[in-house]
Amino acid sequence: MSFQLRREEVLDAAGLAAMLEESPARAAQAILLAAGEGELEAQALLGQILLDGQGIAQDQPLALRWFGIAAGRGHLMARNMLGRCHEHGWGCAADASVAAQHYRIAAESGLDWAMYNLANLLATGRGVTVDHQQALALYRRAAELGHAKSMNLLGRYLEDGQVCPADPLAAREWYRRSAEAGDFRGQFSYAAVLAAEGRVDEAVDWLEKALAAGNLNFLRVASQTLASATDPRIQAMADQYSQRYAQSL
Repeated sequence: MSFQLRREEVLDAAGLAAMLEESPARAAQAILLAAGEGELEAQALLGQILLDGQGIAQDQPLALRWFGIAAGRGHLMARNMLGRCHEHGWGCAADASVAAQHYRIAAESGLDWAMYNLANLLATGRGVTVDHQQALALYRRAAELGHAKSMNLLGRYLEDGQVCPADPLAAREWYRRSAEAGDFRGQFSYAAVLAAEGRVDEAVDWLEKALAAGNLNFLRVASQTLASATDPRIQAMADQYSQRYAQSL
């Protein structure tokens, strides 16, 4: 099937992402044409749809190439995605040290996702030397930019008092902000705080939100954590998490 596309539609990179929701195949053709015309955002989007196989055949090596083209022209998210590809071995051999280099470039240019990804490597020592101080600083910078996942991890550092003074009130606030911003791990963290305060009904509400959005590994670990809760309403959530985990396998 072919589509008739107006030139202005092809070059309107801002509208291409919305088109992906409505018609992936049509959007993929538009993105291909716009990328060929040199539209920077379309080149980055082409890398993403090739990586995901969205409206086009999945091709990870070609996705890597297009991310490289867009990154070379200064597209920060494409640079971040180059890091993701090298971290996970998408279209290339996995190499966390190369991933860290790409994340650092984008992070130093102000991209919150790159700050988060680089902080994850620094916190775990993958491809770089473990550096919790730098990881904490990056999580804080990204959190202050509104990055929900970084908000939760900043809260974790503040709650545990790891490489910084423990500050339960600040941790609680970052968990709340992460939860309200839609991060399922932040929702789980905030629920734990609320449960400890005796606000169990509110905690269950946030646990239900986290249940709806959580990935497979989260569901597995969370179900084990909830099973040890003392409140029967929280314990009951453990069964729901276990069931959702089993359904997702």
